[in-house]
Amino acid sequence: MDVSGGSGQPRSGNDEPAEHSADPTAPATGPTDHSGPEPDTPAPRADDAEETRAPGAGPDSDGAPGPGNDEPAGPEHPAPEHRTLAHSGIAKGEPPEPRPKEPGGGILMGRPFGVPVYVAPSWFLVAALITWVFGGQLDRVLPELGAARYLVSLFFAVAFYASVLVHELAHTVAAIRFKLPVRRIQLQFFGGVSEIEKEAETPGREFVLAFVGPLLSLVLAGLFYLAMKPVEPGTVPGVLLAGLMISNLIVAIFNLLPGLPLDGGRMLRAVVWKISGKPMTGTVAAAWVGRALAVAVLIGLPLLNQSGALGGSGEDVGGMDTVTDALLAAILAAIIWTGAGNSLRMARLREHLPELRARTLTRRAVPVENDTPLSEALRRANAAGARALVVVDADGHPLSLVREAAIVGVPEHRRPWVAVSGLAQELTEGMRVSAELAGEELLDVLRATPATEYLVVEESGEIYGVLSAADVERAFVKAMARPT
Repeated sequence: MDVSGGSGQPRSGNDEPAEHSADPTAPATGPTDHSGPEPDTPAPRADDAEETRAPGAGPDSDGAPGPGNDEPAGPEHPAPEHRTLAHSGIAKGEPPEPRPKEPGGGILMGRPFGVPVYVAPSWFLVAALITWVFGGQLDRVLPELGAARYLVSLFFAVAFYASVLVHELAHTVAAIRFKLPVRRIQLQFFGGVSEIEKEAETPGREFVLAFVGPLLSLVLAGLFYLAMKPVEPGTVPGVLLAGLMISNLIVAIFNLLPGLPLDGGRMLRAVVWKISGKPMTGTVAAAWVGRALAVAVLIGLPLLNQSGALGGSGEDVGGMDTVTDALLAAILAAIIWTGAGNSLRMARLREHLPELRARTLTRRAVPVENDTPLSEALRRANAAGARALVVVDADGHPLSLVREAAIVGVPEHRRPWVAVSGLAQELTEGMRVSAELAGEELLDVLRATPATEYLVVEESGEIYGVLSAADVERAFVKAMARPT
């Protein structure tokens, strides 16, 4: 089954949905996950300007005063909500850990097309289950194999997941073709996921991106059918080819069902998006169809098995088989229902992304020189209603940002003897953020250089203020709590 990646893109195979995060990060997508913000970057969510703006932040800039000037650099600060820098209570924690270079997720198997492929620990559980179930079928068809039937069954399990990987690679190649970043492919319980971190720009691309997975599964089913022709039935190769043909056909048909998070749901979303002109409308329609599909699977799958409509004999169904069918139906229904809900949350996140603006969330800042005592710097900031300190050189050029967490750690009686330079973090190129950035573009910049504070500058290079990662994260959470 296909579930959403970090950006709500298709994930394919028959697997559990991973929620994103909102990672903005993804803007995963992803489900993966996907969920609150990832630890290395604020989550891409926004709320009303009055709620997301840090107390004292405003929409206008005063420019960049020179060193020693008490006039703050940054947006205007409404007096009623003023809180002092030393007692604001924001960003008191340690800097977030940077995102690992590798996304992880199990055993790394390779990098086709430059995308890491992982096998999750849950795959081994499913492989053992497939080996046991298929081995029982082989015992009835080829009893002469004896215990060797389990080796044949294990080979079938590996070959089936290789087919799922081909399904995933189809999504990956299409995403690369459309210039959409793919974080990883993961083979796991009930199939695999392709974590595509951004959404397709048009409904046509969305449709193609979703359709290529089932299409490749259908092609594989056809190839296995053709390979069966010269093979004698009732032999090990014949049984394996027949099993792979049927399993790929089931994967293709199941994924074409028109409900999120399946590929068919992505295709339905693309069609409604095209008709309505609104991707959110397509997501809502496909998600509710997905929830209806989950209920249908929960009720209908056991009934179909008992009736013999899926190939078995209804008379042969025993108590244990009934329990197994019900458990399988419950797992599939839960996966579909959860994936549909994740897709709705990701769509709501994307709808709020444009509200996430660097200019709106920026804190007002006061420029100070390296040797300025902390007590004097705080006096200037509090007098100006600012909540951030920027260390500048003699010409007024920014050098570093004074970390609020470091300020809180200095007792008041020592502040006259501590220079701000000892509490500052040197500015790197990635910590300079344009005041014009907003939405996913802003999150991409913050994700590239994890930090607790960023210097926000105008296009002219003048200091606008300081952006706190904690403020962005808080805006993310508020946006997700607000109904669309």
